Amino acid sequence: MKVAIAGAGSVGTAIAADLHAVGHHVLVFEQDPDLVERLRPSLDIEWVAADACEVSSLDAAGMADVDVVVAATGDDEDNLVISLLAKQEFAVPRVVARVNHPKNQWLFNESWGVDVSVSTPQLLTALVEEAVSVGSLVRLLRFEGGNAHLVEVTLADDSPAAGSSIADLGVPREATVVAVVRDDRLIVPRGDTRLAAGDEVLVLVTAEAEDRVQQLLVGH
Repeated sequence: MKVAIAGAGSVGTAIAADLHAVGHHVLVFEQDPDLVERLRPSLDIEWVAADACEVSSLDAAGMADVDVVVAATGDDEDNLVISLLAKQEFAVPRVVARVNHPKNQWLFNESWGVDVSVSTPQLLTALVEEAVSVGSLVRLLRFEGGNAHLVEVTLADDSPAAGSSIADLGVPREATVVAVVRDDRLIVPRGDTRLAAGDEVLVLVTAEAEDRVQQLLVGH
């Protein structure tokens, strides 16, 4: 897989190193040539000393052949421009964008070419909620411009789903139970999988079906 990363800060270089380590072809755009020269010896990937907000720079680097773009700069405006160019000018199949300021989260959607947005503050909040919440629905990740979410519910003792099989829950068509974690053991759910209090249930759900899923698993 060919991955283009915009921004050679701590986030961008960490992503690049991890993807390179597992065998992906990685190129990193960084407009500061001095920074590129300092980083080049430490990471054997393709470096592009250019502005990723310029169409000509992206074209010269072969953006048309890229499978995934990661807009990981420290500037939300730049990340939006990079995402839009990647999607509209080069039809990149998958665009992931970093959200630096949570107040800008609403902008990072398919209108700007963003398939998945990642906000560190929101991720940390979700992880804290997931760790301490029982009997409530917690959003973990958002996909496809915000219309689909990965949510988690730790079933309380009084959950209406406790003791029921997944097939009997009546999960709406716009949602699917993707995993159940019980006693630190992953269960791949089937229709006859019976849920129990204390289970961590992971559900991929659209915004339209989220309230119904909460009713089924939480009860209110």
